Amino acid sequence: MPNQHHTDREYEEQLERLRALLLAMAGQVEQMIGRAMQAFIDRDVDLARQTISSDAKVNSAELEADQMCLLILAKRQPMASDLRFVTLALKMVTDLERIGDLAVNICERAIDLAQHPPVPVPVGMVSLGQHVQAMVRDAIDAFVKRDADLARSVIERDDEVDDSYTRIFRAALEDMLADKGSVQDGIHIQSIAKWLERIGDHSTNIAEQVIFMVEGQDIRHEGKLT
Repeated sequence: MPNQHHTDREYEEQLERLRALLLAMAGQVEQMIGRAMQAFIDRDVDLARQTISSDAKVNSAELEADQMCLLILAKRQPMASDLRFVTLALKMVTDLERIGDLAVNICERAIDLAQHPPVPVPVGMVSLGQHVQAMVRDAIDAFVKRDADLARSVIERDDEVDDSYTRIFRAALEDMLADKGSVQDGIHIQSIAKWLERIGDHSTNIAEQVIFMVEGQDIRHEGKLT
């Protein structure tokens, strides 16, 4: 019996280490979003390059989390809520890694734009960046607190992200049509807006997975929540 107790404690410690790794990875990518947007707004090439370099930590965390999940599945054969948690972790690290990649993409465009004469930051771009960063933060908070209602609120906010992206894309297109010399910068602006919209999508994915973890309900592809 003592050996079984030790094994159970070791198993709980493995789950807790996985949880801590997910939170650290989430904190890193959330910070990357804010820094990427700041680099874009301030035309700060050094900040953009530092943020790009920090993506190595995200990639390393993804590999470590994958290995931990596979080890737990192979050796522990978790059941019920533990199985849903490990399944969530496998999917969540993929979304977090891709959010990091999207922040890197924004930084690369920020560097490109900094080489050209300054262009006005599109109306709504700053708030869009703040909005998706908050979605990431709330999706992770929902995971930590096992809060399905908070996760649903993240999903509902994705419509606002889509609307903001559409407005920015159309405004940039109108500017390019009015001034053909602004085409390259306009394309960069559209790309940044699109990548922010994709971050919103990945936040929604995480929120959906949190609902599955908490309630055992798979709500993907069900359309708008009611």
